[in-house]
Amino acid sequence: QVQLVESGGGLVQPGGSLRLSCAASASIFSFNYMGWYRQAPGKERELVARITNGGSANYADSVKGRFTISLRNAGNTVYLQMSSLKPEDTAVYYCNAQRTLRDFWGQGTQVTVSS
Repeated sequence: QVQLVESGGGLVQPGGSLRLSCAASASIFSFNYMGWYRQAPGKERELVARITNGGSANYADSVKGRFTISLRNAGNTVYLQMSSLKPEDTAVYYCNAQRTLRDFWGQGTQVTVSS
């Protein structure tokens, strides 16, 4: 069973930055994709960004130019660097890892953007 452990959430003012981390219990090369999703109250879970084990990334339109996803092979970790944060970025952020026909999820970390 793959485990994903997230860290780095918290409270930040509008315009601020946060970095989320997700450590996997398996090699990142065993996954087709790793990524981040988020879910705000009353809304469906949505893709924020994802990256292949070769480093090819794609982003939701709402975060392009503000968020950056990256991998670190040592430690089997995926990061989400978030800058120029807006109140509408407030959500629970979930780490995701995908293999063929199988998804794995972290427990979620709260990000709150508020003054």
